Amino acid sequence: MIKKDEKRKRLKVKIRAKISGTETRPRLSVFRSNKFIYAQVIDDKNGKTLTQASDVKITKGTKTERAKEVGAMIAEACKKIKIDQVVFDRNGFRYTGRIKLVADTARASGLKF
Repeated sequence: MIKKDEKRKRLKVKIRAKISGTETRPRLSVFRSNKFIYAQVIDDKNGKTLTQASDVKITKGTKTERAKEVGAMIAEACKKIKIDQVVFDRNGFRYTGRIKLVADTARASGLKF
């Protein structure tokens, strides 16, 4: 029987084979745990994380409200380092719920993908 996490990791490998981040258009990777949600912008050519955001320090609100805040925070951090286009990496998760909220809020805040 295939476990949920193994299936997600297999999907992650398939997704990462198709997308890659560059200096001009880095990869926006989103990870969702049971408690928190993390987003980071990665330049795969140089192997560096350019900026990151998470809801670890945010204590108020539901998980979905915190996911919206993470989307706004990552978009704001990208504006500071003059990045306006990214490639979205859902990291093997389905594009629904908190993952979709992060993407939609980042798009609404000015990121293009």
